[in-house]
Amino acid sequence: MNCRAAQPDAGRRLDLFLQRRFPEYSRSRLQSWIKAGRVLVNGRPERASHLLREADEIQVEPAALAPLAATAEDIPLTVLYEDDDVVAIDKPAGMVVHAGAGVRSGTLVNALLARFGSLSTEAGDLRPGIVHRLDRYTSGVLLVAKTDAAHRGLAEQFASRSIRKVYLAMAHGAVKEDRGRIEKPISRDPNRRIRMTARLARGRAAWSEYRVLRRFDGFTLLEVLIGTGRTHQIRVHLSSIGHPVVGDRLYGAPAEAPGHPALGRYFLHAASIRFAQPRTGASIEISAPLPAELEQWMQGL
Repeated sequence: MNCRAAQPDAGRRLDLFLQRRFPEYSRSRLQSWIKAGRVLVNGRPERASHLLREADEIQVEPAALAPLAATAEDIPLTVLYEDDDVVAIDKPAGMVVHAGAGVRSGTLVNALLARFGSLSTEAGDLRPGIVHRLDRYTSGVLLVAKTDAAHRGLAEQFASRSIRKVYLAMAHGAVKEDRGRIEKPISRDPNRRIRMTARLARGRAAWSEYRVLRRFDGFTLLEVLIGTGRTHQIRVHLSSIGHPVVGDRLYGAPAEAPGHPALGRYFLHAASIRFAQPRTGASIEISAPLPAELEQWMQGL
């Protein structure tokens, strides 16, 4: 495949130029070709970050897509919604979304490959189909892209914050206001790298809005709407106002609530998500019911 850089392409990265010119291929796939020397600029191999000049001649020698690094495993899945482009899964608490940090099997990706086979390659070999994530001990609705085009469409919606994500969280203590907004930047905790923090002035912008659904003695059930998708966002934000999520010991919740059984997970559930179908633009809203263990724990209050 041969092409030439035009005047508007001057100063553009090589990988971004190729992504625009050949949208049928994922950026990670194009970058792998560049790294392998299969892309030449004026007859010479260049890096993905190489900045083009007007009239540069680009030659691309495609290669077959490497097999997925993740393997299929026959693990039960609850599918909430499916079309030709998107799947919505009800992720159970305890399931890791994709391999990493010592986890190599039993992940949502392993289960997805067994169920659907072919998924988007945009996120790389270990994360086929994965557009966003939920923490290991958070349950609820999670979107998966079947095709690269669908992945790019969903990723754009997440980036523009047009996707509406609503969570249910049981917080310790009596949240004073019936409604509130927490707007604090989130960054890596410099003292404990496994944690995030909202106590520093720096970090990535983040906001969460909450509404009290029900009050109990010593606990408050909240509906939380997030406008950003930062790591551990709801857990960090609620902890920062003195109301950690039940079961979340990393962010200050006690190991056990006196008089109540240990939960064994966070009381945090991705209850619904609303998005535009990436090909048709139709508005779709998917809901996931509250898991039985959370419902039972709440009834004990």
